Amino acid sequence: MSRSSSLIALAATAALAACAAKDTPKPDSTKVAQAGAPTAAKRGKFDVATHTATVVTKDFAFDAPDSISAGLTTFHLINDGPNLHHIQLVRLDSGKTAADLGAAMQKPGPFPAWATLVGGPNTPNPGGSSDATFDVPAGNYVMLCLVDIPDNVPHFAKGMVHPFVVTPAVGTPAVAPTPDITVTLADYAFDVKGPFTTGKHVIEIDNKGPQPHEMLLVKFAPGKTMKDLAAWKAAPQGPPPGDALGGVSAVAIGSRNYISVDLTPGTYELICFIPDAKDGKAHIEHGMSKEIVVK
Repeated sequence: MSRSSSLIALAATAALAACAAKDTPKPDSTKVAQAGAPTAAKRGKFDVATHTATVVTKDFAFDAPDSISAGLTTFHLINDGPNLHHIQLVRLDSGKTAADLGAAMQKPGPFPAWATLVGGPNTPNPGGSSDATFDVPAGNYVMLCLVDIPDNVPHFAKGMVHPFVVTPAVGTPAVAPTPDITVTLADYAFDVKGPFTTGKHVIEIDNKGPQPHEMLLVKFAPGKTMKDLAAWKAAPQGPPPGDALGGVSAVAIGSRNYISVDLTPGTYELICFIPDAKDGKAHIEHGMSKEIVVK
């Protein structure tokens, strides 16, 4: 849930780490060896019939497919580790690779125009899952985890980096879900249209910019507030004051993601922790959060 002061620096370092692997992923070439690998039922895979990419997160690795086919795709994150994790996808356009991104970020200047933040499922609780559906054109991508709880070390630095390839589309294209709630992201607010009520909903999340934003959905424990969450983030001791229910990780302007949620009565918060392009402060410090009460 926490981020370091510069998303650009994080993505650059992640790309440099990814360059240690081959630019064109091959089966198991980028897996991080660790004890307690996922069972077959929890292994990362891509189902071309349903256009679903299943990704299992552990401390600290992705078990994810090395290639998927292009088109509208649902990324299903299963958090099989004891810590919080999410999926941040970076698309490398114009035929660029992770090695190109690493080389570019060694030079002064802005984030390359050919490297685009395209979202992904945001953080669920340990043992939980979250989904995000969005279009993925063919090309090269890098998957990483920017979460730095509990020790302020971003998880990509511990091995949570996975380059993968999106190949040309095959099969019948998936159909976009029909949303009943729309959340528009902008500097620095969540504009919500549609009722957050008890039950199942499809939320369309659009970023109107002018810079990247995310949406993390948190449900507070009874009696807890944003003040409690801020205190826990500063010193994550004991259980958090609420449940992380997913959402969408950082998306560039013009990006559109869909998520499905099943809400129960309680107090929720929409939060953006992305560092600001001007001052490096998290967008929540600029007021980018919104309380939602579900009855």
